[in-house]
Amino acid sequence: MQGKHILVGVTGGIAAYKTASLIRDLVKRGAEVKVVMTEKAKEFITPLTLATLSKNPVLVDFFDPTDGRWNSHVSLGLWADAYIIAPATANTLAKMAHGIADNLLTTTYLSARCPIFAAPAMDLDMYAHCATQNNLSILRQQGVQLIEPESGFLASGLEGKGRMAEPETIAQYVASYFEGNAPLKGKTILITAGPTYEKIDPVRFIGNYSTGKMGYALAEECAQKGANVQLISGPVQLKAQHPNINVIAVESAADMYHAATQYFTTANAAILCAAVADFTPIYQADSKIKRGKDDLTLQLQPTQDIAAALGRQKKSHQVLVGFALETDNEAANATDKLQRKNLDFIVLNSLKNPGTCFGHDNNQVAILDSKGGVEHFPLKTKQEVAKDIINTLCKWLEK
Repeated sequence: MQGKHILVGVTGGIAAYKTASLIRDLVKRGAEVKVVMTEKAKEFITPLTLATLSKNPVLVDFFDPTDGRWNSHVSLGLWADAYIIAPATANTLAKMAHGIADNLLTTTYLSARCPIFAAPAMDLDMYAHCATQNNLSILRQQGVQLIEPESGFLASGLEGKGRMAEPETIAQYVASYFEGNAPLKGKTILITAGPTYEKIDPVRFIGNYSTGKMGYALAEECAQKGANVQLISGPVQLKAQHPNINVIAVESAADMYHAATQYFTTANAAILCAAVADFTPIYQADSKIKRGKDDLTLQLQPTQDIAAALGRQKKSHQVLVGFALETDNEAANATDKLQRKNLDFIVLNSLKNPGTCFGHDNNQVAILDSKGGVEHFPLKTKQEVAKDIINTLCKWLEK
């Protein structure tokens, strides 16, 4: 953790006294630490204590009351390599899960582009309550890494699960993240995502239902594992969060083809997750086509095959990953595509799996590789599916 920028958020729970030991541990490990507190947290531990240990002023309000200086949540979010919220009370977890930004700590959470770690701390009944469990589930889906509370004697006098993990456990958890989760450091990964739009006239196009969620999840996972990501994205409503992701916005299949063939030359691997149109209109009208009495016939021609082009372009040190979305003969069709396009492995999706693929937050995939290996995965969130795919990619890059 030498030289890492660690932001620590302290909320209003009795476990806040433990945060002093956490900050001291982080500083001893070589991290630079800044602290954000809520007003309620000040009732459990003083800002002076945490400022002394962190060697930085503690931030509570959006403005410093002594000189009016603005404490920018945006700057804090960009500065941090990790944001640890410890203790994370039920109240703060609920705010995080539902995007409520009513103090500097939660506003910074919504601005942060770095990995988020939260150490829940509360009484056992509050922790077990369905509302809290639902909020924790939401946060997991959003990528927050939860450091499980421990069981033991609680401040209420009850005994059970809800006690914040020990400071050393939290510090080691975050240190292990940095030590063991950067296998792609120094690698450049090309990812395509989203749909393409094939223009018919200035106001109409041929498209598909892809939202780009899977491709963007893959990009975030690669970036968190240390890669520099070139994300070639069709038109989507998503924004990349990690600063190591460079988004190249495209619209048509031709645009994506030219960008992919250009950027692949310097990439260690490419993941072709975009739902690229197979056909595009031969003629594109310069003005809006008006309704007529006769049928309208569109003449279509095949688009350029990005996967096949990169398969021909691929060098021995590069890894090429494709996606297959099938409705029938899934494994046979995916294997055929894998071989024809010189892919190293392919991720198979099926529209027969309800609640997956286009527009959904979950997916269920199988990975087939060029050596005949097949691995099936259960239904998971797209963030969790991205982890499975990138873990497979890391193994291929090690070969």
